[in-house]
Amino acid sequence: MASPEDMMAAVTEGMRSRTGRDLGEWVHLVRTDSGLDPLDQKAVRAWLRDVHGVPQNTQWAIAFSVAESAGWQRPSIDAYVDSQYAGPRAALRPIYDAVEDAIIALGDDVQREGRGTYVPFVRTRQFAAVAATTAKRVDVGLRFVSPPDSPRLVPAKTPGSATHKVGLTDVSQVDDDLRALLRAAYEQNG
Repeated sequence: MASPEDMMAAVTEGMRSRTGRDLGEWVHLVRTDSGLDPLDQKAVRAWLRDVHGVPQNTQWAIAFSVAESAGWQRPSIDAYVDSQYAGPRAALRPIYDAVEDAIIALGDDVQREGRGTYVPFVRTRQFAAVAATTAKRVDVGLRFVSPPDSPRLVPAKTPGSATHKVGLTDVSQVDDDLRALLRAAYEQNG
């Protein structure tokens, strides 16, 4: 799987041919002409789309670079997790930790990534995502090509690219049944 740096390089490499400007020119244009807070990546992406018709992946690359030029740093994966399980959701952290341990144990090729509202787990593609959905429940999103029969599985569209999810309210629910579902998702997405 390509690293975020490799993906950014691929997007920026052909940026001039796709948009008429290179990354540095876009960063300068956003900083001088948009009137936007350079740290507001969502607003920058919308401006690039609405005003200049910039394609989606290119919007993300430009907004990321604009924010970095203003001093923003991408949070670490641990920082993302810590922020998701803070405040009223802090009591859910032991559930997350148990699920993460079960997922990481599936194989050396499992990669954990950081997102603002969930934690995706990836092999060749994302096969699981864990989110503190409410102050009392953690959802484990699973991606299946062929879902196993399980009364615990509920059809889903989130978190991440899940086709199904399992809701957890207690660490004891991270059991052999859940581990089998995690294994099935892992094996179907390698």
